[in-house]
Amino acid sequence: MNIKDTARPFDGAGVSAFLRSLPAEPLLLGLGEARHFVGELGEARNEIFRHLVEHEGYRSFAIESDCLMGLVVDDYVTTGAGTLDDVMERGFSHNFGTSPANRELVRWMRAYNEEHGGGLRFFGFDGPLEYWAASPRQALTALHALLDGPLPCTVETLDALLGPDERWTNEATVMDPSQSIGRSADAQRLRLLADDLVALLDTQAPRLSAHDRERAALYGRTAVGLLRYHSWMADTSPARIGRLSALRDAMMAANLRAVAERGPALVFTHNLHLQRNKSLMSFGDQRLEWWSAGSITEAHLGARYAFLASAFGTVGDDTPPPDTVEGILSTLPWDRALVDTRRLAEALAKAAMEPAPRVSHDFAYFPLDPAQLDLVDGVVFLRQAVRLG
Repeated sequence: MNIKDTARPFDGAGVSAFLRSLPAEPLLLGLGEARHFVGELGEARNEIFRHLVEHEGYRSFAIESDCLMGLVVDDYVTTGAGTLDDVMERGFSHNFGTSPANRELVRWMRAYNEEHGGGLRFFGFDGPLEYWAASPRQALTALHALLDGPLPCTVETLDALLGPDERWTNEATVMDPSQSIGRSADAQRLRLLADDLVALLDTQAPRLSAHDRERAALYGRTAVGLLRYHSWMADTSPARIGRLSALRDAMMAANLRAVAERGPALVFTHNLHLQRNKSLMSFGDQRLEWWSAGSITEAHLGARYAFLASAFGTVGDDTPPPDTVEGILSTLPWDRALVDTRRLAEALAKAAMEPAPRVSHDFAYFPLDPAQLDLVDGVVFLRQAVRLG
């Protein structure tokens, strides 16, 4: 078996063949990014999502963006509310609204729904955690508004306990936990009230529409998750950074499980969030470990979760050495290839090849780990990633 026999072109037919090779039809198909803002990958993703919608019955798309901001995009996609310019500005975190590929995806999803009478949904599945945690105000007050009395508090009480949003969004808390209000008396009271409101949601589910139940559940998950995150922002122990990283991935996983309840969905985020192995990070003299959103999701979905990692050959002006996985895959005859990692491992073993880890000069690119290929269902390989942002 040569390397070419382990791969096929990365197109609609190739993805459909890949899906048929899996032990079960995935509810969540993860397409990972080895680097954010690669124009070629975004365009390929859009083509594949269109194929999945038109030929495989997919109806949802989820991206690593603020789950509450994502509601703005979903409203536009499903109802046409707002304008595309406004949605791209207000509906994405992490600067993802500036991506031409994301803009084209949102435009196409809206056009598809107009032509076919609806059906497609858009989800952000990250918490409101862009470098630091947002205020829980939006999630708490929106959840409160969807519930019927008697309630454990008034919206005025919530407003008083929350205080100015600047107390929650103080960037200095990232490095200085003493500036966080996450373990203040007000924050602790809010955590109890959030718990009571989430419990009330279950008791009132029959009176809510499916739309309102979905939104209320999202608000509840987000409020509880943010307050828990803020509490750990105030922690001064060595466990602080690792716990914050773990909480973020846990919030992502909870949102992904909610997306999976609607049926097959394409998930687009960094490889590190979709991976099945533990995440590792050096922080000073600490070695931090936590389970990624993908590993948590697979613990719940089992074989109904599948993961395609992406990898690039030439990244900007950085070309992979020929003895790395990316260097070996660069010999494939296609500019975009879908690689069966199980067959690739067999081919490498038969050829007595042990790929070396790639060291990239692009700090934003995360190369494939040759030792972890067995934890990936497939690799989407782009020979070149030129359009970087």
